[in-house]
Amino acid sequence: MVRKNPKVDLKFKYQKTFEVSLMIALALMIVAFKFFPDVEKPKGILAAQQEIVDVEDIEITKQENRPPPPPRPPIPIEAPTDDALDDIEIRDTEINVREEVAPPPPKQEEEEEVYFVAVEDLPEPIGGIAAIQRAVVYPEIAKRAGVEGTVFIEAFVDESGSVTRTLVVKGIGAGCDEAAQEAVMKTKFKPGKQRGKPVKVRMSIPIRFRLQK
Repeated sequence: MVRKNPKVDLKFKYQKTFEVSLMIALALMIVAFKFFPDVEKPKGILAAQQEIVDVEDIEITKQENRPPPPPRPPIPIEAPTDDALDDIEIRDTEINVREEVAPPPPKQEEEEEVYFVAVEDLPEPIGGIAAIQRAVVYPEIAKRAGVEGTVFIEAFVDESGSVTRTLVVKGIGAGCDEAAQEAVMKTKFKPGKQRGKPVKVRMSIPIRFRLQK
């Protein structure tokens, strides 16, 4: 077992040093209270005055409905003078029940035009279908949108070979339907015949729209 030399061991002197220090501190305190008993008091304590604020209760007011605006005064209309009334002729408005009234004229029944669908000789466009295709004006909006397809037009051809009206059976839009109708209306046909006699015929005509690539 190793033992430290008491002369070199510092912990050995801790207790003695602490006791001596405590005695010196107590002696200084006794001397201080004996020779300096009076301690100066503070000159005064500043007290801040509290500000009092009065809070008033505000009554909640209700908003009453405003009365409707008064009606506008009527616009005065000038009454006719006696001279103007003298110029007016007042006729008798009484109805004579015994008076004989002529019956209304009979309605003229319009004869509905009859167009044949199937005949011996169908109408033929002068110049063929190619003539109709050449008459077609391709709409610019359809070109820009890349619209292509076939429009089926029903043409009503009379006895002289003229197209009286057209109907769109199947369209593709973008202005192509109207362009096809206009081209068919401009085309002259050889009239259709039934038993060698020209008759009115309605027929379907395909109009193709193709973009050149």
